[in-house]
Amino acid sequence: MATHQFKVPASSANLGPGFDSIGIALEKFLYIEAHPSDAWHVVFKDEYLKVLPDDESNLVVRTAIDTAAKYDKEMPPLKIYMGSEIPLTHGMGSSASAIIAGIELADRFCDLNLSDFEKVFRGSEIEEHPDNVGPSVTGGLFVGYYKDDELFYNTLDLEGLEVIMSVPEYEIDTKEARNVLPESYKKQDAVDQNAINNALLMAMLSKDFKSMGQLMMKDLLHEPYRRQLIKEYEAVKGIALENGAYATVISGAGPSLLTVCGERDTERILESLHSVPGCIHESIRLHRQK
Repeated sequence: MATHQFKVPASSANLGPGFDSIGIALEKFLYIEAHPSDAWHVVFKDEYLKVLPDDESNLVVRTAIDTAAKYDKEMPPLKIYMGSEIPLTHGMGSSASAIIAGIELADRFCDLNLSDFEKVFRGSEIEEHPDNVGPSVTGGLFVGYYKDDELFYNTLDLEGLEVIMSVPEYEIDTKEARNVLPESYKKQDAVDQNAINNALLMAMLSKDFKSMGQLMMKDLLHEPYRRQLIKEYEAVKGIALENGAYATVISGAGPSLLTVCGERDTERILESLHSVPGCIHESIRLHRQK
């Protein structure tokens, strides 16, 4: 049985008002090298990953085993060498990349021959929404809907854009980020959010980045509640916009903050953001669609 090597890109979800439906792939990767073995074992190449389980309870391994079983196959045990550039629990899709890695292992070692659509579908079944797993499969900007075993999505490249990620030292658990959200929303907020999302998608399609940025910062469903969990939110957003950024929004459930800017403005904005303490600020290229 052959050895397989591959990488899975990070992702940033929501992009403001695209709650649980819009995400974008980033040029940071989870790296996998897998060999046939007598027993499951994960070897971590990066020290910070060693908090994760190294046996069958690892998310990559669990996903591989469960995915193979879903297609009536038995996943062979593997020795997996895992390295990653994606910080854990910081809103950059570390769990989603692990899920897609597990699906990819099942696909390769069990000869499932899954299409990209089937991989996104399987990932959405596990995550219950497609905005992180989708871009980790397709690359590019991903817009999708998943519910009750129905999946619809499309992808797009946003040439001319770069992002700056501001990553605080602390973590925010996804459950904590979900718990601060209200149980229900006002009818007018739902109507307004729908209009914002429609206009945002048209601005993206038209490459009208100025309008896109303004609309990204008009979210009504999660940012007004989650920004209180991120003490650097106001400082990063204010400085980025003052220096020509299109938008700054929460990346996924946070605490990382995603700043979207033109390629020519990246260096100036990044330099200005270094004045905000408590964060690692880094420019990241968008990972293009396949």
